[in-house]
Amino acid sequence: MPKHIDEEQDSVNTTKTGDETAADQAEAEGAAAAAQPDPVDAPLRELQRERDSLQERLLRTAAEFDNYRKRMERERREASEYAASDVLLELLPIVDNLERALQAAGSQADALRKGVEMIHKQMLDLLRKRNVMPIETLGVDFDPRLHQAVVHEPSEEHREGEVMQELQRGYMIGERLLRPAMVKVAKRP
Repeated sequence: MPKHIDEEQDSVNTTKTGDETAADQAEAEGAAAAAQPDPVDAPLRELQRERDSLQERLLRTAAEFDNYRKRMERERREASEYAASDVLLELLPIVDNLERALQAAGSQADALRKGVEMIHKQMLDLLRKRNVMPIETLGVDFDPRLHQAVVHEPSEEHREGEVMQELQRGYMIGERLLRPAMVKVAKRP
């Protein structure tokens, strides 16, 4: 900038009227007042913080209650299965005997066989209703959590550790073992 323009600018700045100086001073005070918290706004901000805090606590409490409700439902279901397991365990030998009777009955006793089949079907339906499912055994690998090996027999037709025969069916109630399956397991000859 040329020097004479700078000098004019300075002279304009120094020759302000009294009104202009008062306006500048009021503007500066207004900016300072805006920086200072308004005593009327303070309680409002405090109430907003308290509201936000209470809303956060409400949301946490609702989430905790939902988790509690889900946990109680799961525990109730597990307790119900556990209470029923004693009775169901006593029913399993009846199912075993019915299955043996079905295997032993020949073609001569068709009426007896039909009656036993109906009873067997009812028992299996009752077990299914109570969430009791048989454990699959034939052709699967021996699993000590689900199977009880009664016999180990050499076999060239089966893999090492494969269940060859089911001697007594095992059952699960939900995800829990009710009774292990008694099985015959193959071993290398």
